[in-house]
Amino acid sequence: MKVALLGLTHPHSGILLSTLENLPEITSICLWDPEAAVVAQPTLPASRKVVQITSDLEKILAQPDLVFALVCLRSDQTAAIAHRVVAAGKHLLVEKPGGLTTAEIIGVQHAAQKAGVIASVLYPRRAHPCVIAARRLIQAGTLGPLLTLEARFLTTQVKFRTPSSWLFRRSQAGGGILLWLGCHCLDLLHYIPNDEIIEVGALLATRSGEAIDVEDTAALTLKFRSGAIGTFHAGYTLAYSGEGYVNLAGYDAYLGFNGRAGRVVWPDLNPRLHIECPPAAGQSPVREEKFSLPPSSSYGGASGEDFFRQFINAVLGRGIPPTTLADAVRTARILDAAEASAHQGRFVAVASAQPSQTAGHDATPPRLLDELTTYRTSHGSQQRPS
Repeated sequence: MKVALLGLTHPHSGILLSTLENLPEITSICLWDPEAAVVAQPTLPASRKVVQITSDLEKILAQPDLVFALVCLRSDQTAAIAHRVVAAGKHLLVEKPGGLTTAEIIGVQHAAQKAGVIASVLYPRRAHPCVIAARRLIQAGTLGPLLTLEARFLTTQVKFRTPSSWLFRRSQAGGGILLWLGCHCLDLLHYIPNDEIIEVGALLATRSGEAIDVEDTAALTLKFRSGAIGTFHAGYTLAYSGEGYVNLAGYDAYLGFNGRAGRVVWPDLNPRLHIECPPAAGQSPVREEKFSLPPSSSYGGASGEDFFRQFINAVLGRGIPPTTLADAVRTARILDAAEASAHQGRFVAVASAQPSQTAGHDATPPRLLDELTTYRTSHGSQQRPS
């Protein structure tokens, strides 16, 4: 299978090239970047599969044997290139968030549907064995109705992450810690129990002391369609955990689901779960379940490769994709609500929620959009309309 990696300077470009190199299903790789200087001297891992590197996108997309393109660009560049991919009839795998605004992501989603191509957002943690096991346990009803959900994702401070990077410029990134890293947790809080976040109360702050204009700390309270409530704490806070964007020591993560009949906790990013629930035959009601993952240099490790394989199988007509752009839209709408909540000092309904399930709160989309526009303008940023 021939594929293309579009964008060679993104923090994930190198590890995504390694992922494509590691997958035996991928036989040849085309590389593209809009900057001729980058194409001339790319800073990427070696790959035996690279057959082309160019700044001419049409030259890549015109190839009839190109199956899909992986778009890995700045948020403000992503949607335009994604549109060109789907217009060429190629399947699309796009780095999160998928666009600078909710409207941009929806535009790509509709274009992909019209073109009849598969379009997925890169949420590789969905394929992690801890996520698969927790999802199976909860959706089987083993924990009973969920009462609360909780997540934490802390990582290294902004000063260790090149504060001058586009990731900390709202006009280019679209947001801060929630959009860049928190999106994975927000996706899993929905995906694992198959429950929608319908309301958000948020506090967002910029506390790093660096010259950035996006939030670097966040605390969210969440209401789910089932009636369960949740919390999410995210931040660039760790002072002694190293630096760099591929640094497993630089994370403090936690994901927990608490039900009437038990609980399941993913206490960190290691392949283990803490489980408390009615036991099956031969099991203890309180136990730790460990999973074996082979070492891998791919994005998300061996389970990240599984995510890619599910996407590859889907484009070959052998199954369903691991995500769709609807998942990227869902996350974007949650982030819209979080920013509006932080600005307004009240709970805000997520745009896709039904008004009847958010009684007592103003869920009128036009008013929400007007207030969000005002907020974005006052912060020198672009609107993220829903």
